[in-house]
Amino acid sequence: MTGFITNRRLLSLRLLQGAALAAAAPSLSNYALAREDARAPASAVLRWNSVASGAFAPSQGTNPMAQSRVFAILHAAIHDALNAIEPRYAPYTPAVSAAPLASPEAAVAAAAREVLVALVPQQAAAIETAYGRALAPLRDAAPKTAGLALGRAAALTTLERRRQDGADRAGEAYVPRSGPGEYRFTPPFDFAAQPGWGRVDPFAISLREHRLPGPLPLDSADYARDVAEVKEIGHAESVTRTAEQSEIARFWYEDSPLGWNRIANQVIGRSGLDAWQAARAFALLHFAMADGFIAGFAEKYRHRFWRPETAIRAAADDGNPLTTPDPGWQPFLVTPPVPDYPSTHTVLGWAAAEVLIALLGDGVPYELTSLTLPGVTRSYRGFSTAAEENGLSRLYAGIHFRHAIAAGRRQGQGIGRAVAQALPPSR
Repeated sequence: MTGFITNRRLLSLRLLQGAALAAAAPSLSNYALAREDARAPASAVLRWNSVASGAFAPSQGTNPMAQSRVFAILHAAIHDALNAIEPRYAPYTPAVSAAPLASPEAAVAAAAREVLVALVPQQAAAIETAYGRALAPLRDAAPKTAGLALGRAAALTTLERRRQDGADRAGEAYVPRSGPGEYRFTPPFDFAAQPGWGRVDPFAISLREHRLPGPLPLDSADYARDVAEVKEIGHAESVTRTAEQSEIARFWYEDSPLGWNRIANQVIGRSGLDAWQAARAFALLHFAMADGFIAGFAEKYRHRFWRPETAIRAAADDGNPLTTPDPGWQPFLVTPPVPDYPSTHTVLGWAAAEVLIALLGDGVPYELTSLTLPGVTRSYRGFSTAAEENGLSRLYAGIHFRHAIAAGRRQGQGIGRAVAQALPPSR
């Protein structure tokens, strides 16, 4: 994995944690003897995942890349805090001092609160309210104090590791090029989002292992078929797109991290996993989605391929005799301000699905709601069926070519399967 912590900063974090634990130590010995192998329920982990999702709901559609990074940092800190109490899995950042006497619930709450206040400060009031509610039932002062110190140390360590990961430099200016196939701004946008996100340090993968071959040649018959397909089914007034396909397009239009979090929170909550297992599951899920955006954006801005609405309107200039222009063509839904290839919405869906399949199998039933189609609930059995529908939604919306969706599935599956092997059990 990438990232580092300077020796001086790491020492200061360990001293901070150690001082708090030392102050609590006289009262902790009996607590440690009374606990039954620290099998805390997953409720604290699930609760803070929900708090994070709620913090991002008002910003739906603005910056899902940043969302994915925050979720990954959040759940890495929670994972590391719990594993400092009982080391069941390899840590994300092997720098948090052991604290076997700390309260798991307090550690989770402190880790989550520290990360979310630092990275989503506009939601600080709601986060502090959730923090107070989480701590209110904890009556044992010494383990609570130790847990708070541990959680804060895990959060600060993880935040420091990611402090210079490149996310703050991802919003560089993008200058479009002229010519067939080149990505151009799409209405109503006059910019391209996060051109440098593909240079953010990944959480768990090597980018070189997840590169893609590129879009279809403009003069090929396969490209002409892709253009014709999205031109027909993805048109704002399409007569071939079914009512269900329109529903699917709208339903899956929301930010990927929020939708897949809702799935994961539901199925992990019913799975019987304890806090340690749930924390690892959420960490892996969010490493996969965060790395999916990073790898996907690296390819998007390497290939800079135009979106369907640009391609259809400018088909007279693509050099393909099998395509015909339609200067007034409009997609069913608004095209996000990033290049076409690959569909990162598809990347994230398959990356998330592969992690959940590795952990829970592919036959789990669940129901799902959506921020972008309130009042509608869709039912699924398995994660691959949802991932497939999630990818096709971009075709039905008229905002991606099928080839970009297929490439997104390939990249997402590779990332999800690779990330599922991270944070292995301790030996």
